[in-house]
Amino acid sequence: MVLSRDPNNPIILPSSSNDWEKQATFNASVVLRENVFQAVYRAQSATTYYKGHSLSLSTIGTARSNDGIHFTEHKKLITPEYDWEIFGCEDPRITFFENKYYIFYTALSQYPFNPDGIKTALAITSDIKTIESKHLITPFNAKAMTLFPQRINGKIVAILSANTDLPPSKIALIYVDHIEELWNEDIWKRWYTYLDDHTISLSRGANDQVEIGAPPIKTEVGWLLIYSYIKNYHSDYKEFGIEAVLLNLDNPSEIVARSNLPLLIPEKNYERFGEVPNIVFPSGAVIQGDILSVYYGAADTSVCVARCNITDLLSDLMKDNKKSSNQIIAKKQIHVKRFEENPILMPNKENSWEDKAVFNPAALYENEKIHLVYRAMSTNNQSVFGYAVSSDGFHIDERLPHPIYVPREMFEKNEASENFGCEDPRITKIDDRYYMLYTAYDGKHPPRVAVSSIAKDDFLNQRWQWAIPKLISPPEIDDKDACIFPRKINNKYIILHRLQSSIWIDHVDDLHFYEGKYLGGNVLMEARPEKWDSSRIGISSVPIETDKGWILLYHGIDANHFYHVSACLLDLNDPSRIIKRLDYPILSPEMHYEKDGQIPNVVFPCGSIVKDGVIFIYYGGADSVLCVGTIDLNELLLELS
Repeated sequence: MVLSRDPNNPIILPSSSNDWEKQATFNASVVLRENVFQAVYRAQSATTYYKGHSLSLSTIGTARSNDGIHFTEHKKLITPEYDWEIFGCEDPRITFFENKYYIFYTALSQYPFNPDGIKTALAITSDIKTIESKHLITPFNAKAMTLFPQRINGKIVAILSANTDLPPSKIALIYVDHIEELWNEDIWKRWYTYLDDHTISLSRGANDQVEIGAPPIKTEVGWLLIYSYIKNYHSDYKEFGIEAVLLNLDNPSEIVARSNLPLLIPEKNYERFGEVPNIVFPSGAVIQGDILSVYYGAADTSVCVARCNITDLLSDLMKDNKKSSNQIIAKKQIHVKRFEENPILMPNKENSWEDKAVFNPAALYENEKIHLVYRAMSTNNQSVFGYAVSSDGFHIDERLPHPIYVPREMFEKNEASENFGCEDPRITKIDDRYYMLYTAYDGKHPPRVAVSSIAKDDFLNQRWQWAIPKLISPPEIDDKDACIFPRKINNKYIILHRLQSSIWIDHVDDLHFYEGKYLGGNVLMEARPEKWDSSRIGISSVPIETDKGWILLYHGIDANHFYHVSACLLDLNDPSRIIKRLDYPILSPEMHYEKDGQIPNVVFPCGSIVKDGVIFIYYGGADSVLCVGTIDLNELLLELS
């Protein structure tokens, strides 16, 4: 199913007689009441000198039509008044709800424009002529907010695009009891802390962007949401498309069905050329009889409309689904929930060995405590391992003032005393001994996998009597990200490691690691072109045994060098067989402590433990700090089954 353009397009054009809409008129949202189509749209003025700057100022205009095509009576409706919108009002979405019109729009408070000055706002009116009140809504970067036209299970529900200018954006829902709660800053701050819990995942790739389009429309099979899908958002070759998704009528956080291909892409000259070329951006939708009309901005210059038969569209969306509208054909993606007080461990300036960074920890759960062995870096880039312990998994109870493991062999030392050491430990308990695989680096040769071990009793009593380390990966080959499975399988010990861009699996008879006998094996998983793990993958932490199989957390790097984390399920008796691998990441760099640091845009776990049915995932943020997130074991297992 595709949308058919109206032959009258564009239907709203810039007006040379009105300075306030002389440059562009686009992104119209339309409401149909009593057989009258009322549009609110973004209008851009001719370039003017305003507040000390030369710019084209955005305001919101209104127009009326009897047929949804020919709009007249153009008037200004929403203009900058308050500091939080002083540099423009953009991209309105209008909903008639409980006898009033609620118009959400983008408010610009700073120029030049930047994410901190781009937020959502709300104007309320009874007649689309006089604005009764205005409110700043989000205290964070967001756009494209709109209201569902009726309460759902007694709640007022709004949907918005959060972090729109700090991609990846998140399409998310908020539920409130009273409309006034939508401009309560404290409510939004709490909501934003757990953004992932409110998110509807529509993106298919780490390089893509999604944004709310039109206000949701109720149909018999679900809430129809027309939205913008932008492929290759981070490149110079963005591809704008209009797509559709059906959300569960009683629980709109759940996806019922969605389009697999765009309903419309830029093809006509009025879509390909304009203020910003090659854009079709949906902002309004109306159903009249059997016809769905989608209003969209073309090249950020004019308003256009395209149509289809609503029954045909819903049929196409549901054709691969034999379930009823209240059943879910597409599971909501699950994600790691970050601890709100992250990071839980920061560099300690009083200790020279860990004054630059602390990150990438191994984790052990023993005697009701979580033991963390973390990588610590000094200012001259020497890496050693420190130790900390937590009772609840979130707060650090003890942190030793000295390292517990330091470089001892020449393969992990450097005569110049800089840029060398022991990196990224993974620790496995086998019987009464802990085996630690880590990356050994001397600053001159490619990094290699090393192994050491320690008796459980010595470890728990902080007697750091580690065995002499050995190299177990081949010389002159970059090999990292290694661990041992926690028990023998078919009378073999199984080791995972990363060669080149893939995860390898090897089977060994014992853990003596004789000199000259190096890891090899076969490829277990490879990077996937065009996906979020397209450049390189490696394990994250020691596999977790369940009755369904081994859960393996792993990291992947995309084409823009962003690190992500996901999971796969390996066969319990033959871990070389992958039962399922998630198509999406469960953790991606989003917070400032993951985006800014030694290496930006990195989330890198080395340790995880299971406590009370919850997986605690310990990871490094931007190669600088130590963080923790959680995910329900059964939910993850269900997604992988």
